[in-house]
Amino acid sequence: MAGSQLERRPSTTVDPVEEPSAEWGWHGRFPRGREIGGWISAIAMFVMAFVGNHVAETERLWLLGFGVALVAALVGYRVRQRTAWRR
Repeated sequence: MAGSQLERRPSTTVDPVEEPSAEWGWHGRFPRGREIGGWISAIAMFVMAFVGNHVAETERLWLLGFGVALVAALVGYRVRQRTAWRR
């Protein structure tokens, strides 16, 4: 019976003292959700830049600038994620 007391805990368990969100049931990350949300936001910025009632070109330039920056960040994240094992 002593062996059953010394069994290792599964590595996936989370200590509620270290992570308070484990008490209410869900604990984890959304790595794919963040990436999907970023791509949806970038597409929405490009759509808003070309479909809308813009009075001046300044609005369009800001939307395109933020959209390009977001796409660059998402591509950089993907490249860094793929080459992380090489470091």
